[in-house]
Amino acid sequence: MWRKLLGEWLRERFGEAPDRTTAGYVMSWYLSVPAYAAALLMSHERRVPLLRPGELAFRLGNDRPHPDGIAVLGAEFYCLPDDPGAGGPAATVVADEHALAAVLRARYIAHAAKFIPVYAKTTRLGRRTLWAAATDALDNALWWVGRQDGDEAAGAAEAARVLDARHAPLTSASALRLSADGWTRRRESCCFSYLLPDESECAECPRICPR
Repeated sequence: MWRKLLGEWLRERFGEAPDRTTAGYVMSWYLSVPAYAAALLMSHERRVPLLRPGELAFRLGNDRPHPDGIAVLGAEFYCLPDDPGAGGPAATVVADEHALAAVLRARYIAHAAKFIPVYAKTTRLGRRTLWAAATDALDNALWWVGRQDGDEAAGAAEAARVLDARHAPLTSASALRLSADGWTRRRESCCFSYLLPDESECAECPRICPR
């Protein structure tokens, strides 16, 4: 249903809606939901929700069919020892920032591992492409939260802590780098926008950007 709605939206604007493009958009948009929820709570509260699929909700925007509102429905969370709620029944306390980053990564991977096999059956996208998109979503979400808070460097540092190496099945460590024009990153996955009429690859697309 979501891809059908997206296809209608793309056809209104571009005249076409290639299957790989609709699959790529929904792939990236869906994976951004657990990634952004985790990144936001990590940055603002130093907490990590369990990120179970049944404990997250999102709504689609009116202007285009992408997630523009996310809710965490579950009450349980991981936190640091000095968290005000550390003594409560919903809290699982971890030792330090690095342990919390590891929990975020593990909970996100667990969520993606439920989505990817199911979604793969509905598309022609391979497992590597789907896990690359999962890697992009997490790295981007940590970066975006820092940028939204006015501190991209802090977001990049958070991403470097969570994605400090390649943790399989994710496909890379954080790809964020500081260039002459500011923070940027090379994507691991392709969104297939270039298949739309008169569109080309994104500047950081792995199809054209060397490692």
